[in-house]
Amino acid sequence: MGAVLEALDAPRPIPVAARVLGWPFKWLGLRGDPNVPPVPRALTALGPAYIKFGQILSTRPDVVGPDMALELMVLQDKLPPFPAAEARRIVAAELGRPLEEVFSDFSEPVAAASIAQVHRATLVDSGRDVAVKILRPKIERAFRRDVDAFHLIATLVEALSPSSRRLRPRDVVDHFEGVVLQELDLRIEASAAGEFAANTEGDEGFTVPMVEWGMSTRQMMVLGWAEGLPLSDLTAIDAAGHDRRKLGATVMEMFLRHALRDGYFHADMHQGNLKVAPNGDVVALDFGIMGRIDEYTRRVYAEILMGFIRKDYRRVAEVHFEAGYVPADRDVGEFAQALRSVGEPIFGMEASRISMGRLLAYLFEVTERFGMETRTELILLQRTMVVVEGVGRSLDPDLNIWAVAQPVVEEYIARNLGPQAVARDLFRTAMVLSRFGPRLPQLAEAALIAQAHPVTPIPPSRWPERLAIGAGGLALGLGATLIWAMF
Repeated sequence: MGAVLEALDAPRPIPVAARVLGWPFKWLGLRGDPNVPPVPRALTALGPAYIKFGQILSTRPDVVGPDMALELMVLQDKLPPFPAAEARRIVAAELGRPLEEVFSDFSEPVAAASIAQVHRATLVDSGRDVAVKILRPKIERAFRRDVDAFHLIATLVEALSPSSRRLRPRDVVDHFEGVVLQELDLRIEASAAGEFAANTEGDEGFTVPMVEWGMSTRQMMVLGWAEGLPLSDLTAIDAAGHDRRKLGATVMEMFLRHALRDGYFHADMHQGNLKVAPNGDVVALDFGIMGRIDEYTRRVYAEILMGFIRKDYRRVAEVHFEAGYVPADRDVGEFAQALRSVGEPIFGMEASRISMGRLLAYLFEVTERFGMETRTELILLQRTMVVVEGVGRSLDPDLNIWAVAQPVVEEYIARNLGPQAVARDLFRTAMVLSRFGPRLPQLAEAALIAQAHPVTPIPPSRWPERLAIGAGGLALGLGATLIWAMF
């Protein structure tokens, strides 16, 4: 806990107090698998909400620090499953008919996490195998109780540590609450899976299971069963004859393509959520955490990436200023020089030693020094890139992430920052204006009238009078409504 607050750049007394008060927390970290760092072990011992909160914090290295974020990435929410009989009862209640009428076979749990567990089942009508994801009983009540505690802690941190307000701890908890509330409604995850499947339908070498919409409800989601090997099982992948170098490049390439082309990407692409199908395709699973970035931010991100790839640090600095990420009163040349100190040590390394985590750690230091505010959408994107890099490197230790990224980024820039993009933007602008065309004269006239007759604010001395008139009008209106209703 003290390490986390130090990462927040808290005043000295706060981390010291946290260390004293954190002894029970540290003791919890002594339980469980000794190969797991103490903080993730402690969060695991505290329960599902804390596990999920740790996973969300791992997406915010700007808040907990790059080292702690990497440590939290090892969190696995593998928990004991609830009984299959209870799962069958929930399924029958959600379907509104006996389970046997829909599924000819319904297995014991094949995976159990903090929020839900998964069963393998066979459809009666088609004989196809599907994955049935079911929420844990009473999980929403348990999460709401713990989220209230997180809100209190965040408020105390902001009150005791003014310097932490730049990192907006309460906003972090709000973000966590929003993510969890979405995960507690499996219809939202089903919708995410459906959108992701539609976006990636034409991507060679990448597959998303299709949603069975007729059987997906708030507490239950049904997807096509994904046959394959976990990307973490390298021995089995080698035995099956899959090309690990190709798989590593595919994972990295697809993440970048989805983020830049679609603005919608899988934000939890660790090995547990990825499989390799018998035909060699990468299969994505678990769509509880997805990232979305708008078109303008995608262009900014692509230019930043390409600037680093080409070592054009001046352009990277200019993009930060053009996007408003860095205050306008800072010096562009100094910022470019600072970015060079970030990039050059990385690019001087061999491909196998380039670390996206190290690059982001340096980048956070520089942007903090120049007053750049936290941008949640970019943090999630950057964190996912770190995870994807780790997955790719586990498959191919010599993976050159920049060599894989360059053609994807160049393709995006050619389509979205060249003459074609300018023509497309002008066309979209013309289309928007055409929709408002018939109303433009009225809008212009209203603007001129408002300018000629500005609204005079009511002085405070007349507020009681206006309030009395308003209350009287409201009372007359309610009285007339009641009389009309009676007769």
